[in-house]
Amino acid sequence: MPNNVINPLVGEIKSILDIARSNVAKVVNSELIASYWKIGEIIVRYEQNDSIRAEYGEQTLKQLSKELTKEFGRGFSRSNLQNMRAFYLNYDICQSVTGKLSWTHYCELLSISDKDKRSFYEKETMNSNWSVREMKRQINTSLYERLLLSKGDINKQEVLKLAAKGIELARPSDMIKDPYVFEFLGLPENKPVMESDLEKALTEQIEKFLLELGRGFMFVGTQQRVTINNTHYYVDMVFYNKPLKSYVLIELKTTKLMPEAAGQLNMYLNYYENEVNDEDDNKPIGIILCTDKDALTVEYALGGLSNNIFASKYTYYIPDKEKLIAEVEKIVRKWND
Repeated sequence: MPNNVINPLVGEIKSILDIARSNVAKVVNSELIASYWKIGEIIVRYEQNDSIRAEYGEQTLKQLSKELTKEFGRGFSRSNLQNMRAFYLNYDICQSVTGKLSWTHYCELLSISDKDKRSFYEKETMNSNWSVREMKRQINTSLYERLLLSKGDINKQEVLKLAAKGIELARPSDMIKDPYVFEFLGLPENKPVMESDLEKALTEQIEKFLLELGRGFMFVGTQQRVTINNTHYYVDMVFYNKPLKSYVLIELKTTKLMPEAAGQLNMYLNYYENEVNDEDDNKPIGIILCTDKDALTVEYALGGLSNNIFASKYTYYIPDKEKLIAEVEKIVRKWND
């Protein structure tokens, strides 16, 4: 049989088998998650029996681990049984867990003691389809705290909204972080970097940059030309955000925010709105990424502009997580005063 006949057949059958395997994997994962929750419930129920707890104490999980490993093989270490117990205690209704996440996802989430924060990472992992590695990176770079601090005055409603739904991309400000973290570039913090070199480094690591930018970003290109009165200008980086239906223009600055950067980007946004946008596109969004900024410069440089322009800092290293957490907790405590 000629290849032009057999190849379509193979392709169609392969597609069916791939879908079937994916569906089977989802079912298996859902059953595994439910089983681990039930095992956690059994462990907690037995531990609540005073006579058993008094007699066996800390040896219970150790002995249980040996017996289950002997009977069923790997997956029943003492630490994993502890995770199953914590899983049940933190998700007291089995229907509240989802088969969309793997057991490894849940084990990472259980290390987060704050319920609102844990719920945010759980929801956003599902929304963005993060792998375990991607989720760990977002936790390690304190995405939750960075998002809250980017919104200015943190209020309880923002915390509850993030916990309940993850990031809702309803308006341009929802996607903004401060700071953005580029630790994946491996660049030294104090070494001067040219804007062209920073642009090149981000382009070479575009998948990781897209992850840092957030959900729904698609890369359009670098040095996108804008021609006005026969004069050529170039936008550093252009993206399209599908949920917001907007072009996102990014200007890279290797210095602190200067007011003229806002005027330049404002011109680019006006051009894109009039010359590039399709009928169903929303107004384009501009982001100035700089090494530093002060509130007064931001206020006077961006105030009064009709376009959506934001200024955010970026850093080449993972921020001090404890410091960011302390800043958020300080504000949260004010609610209870």
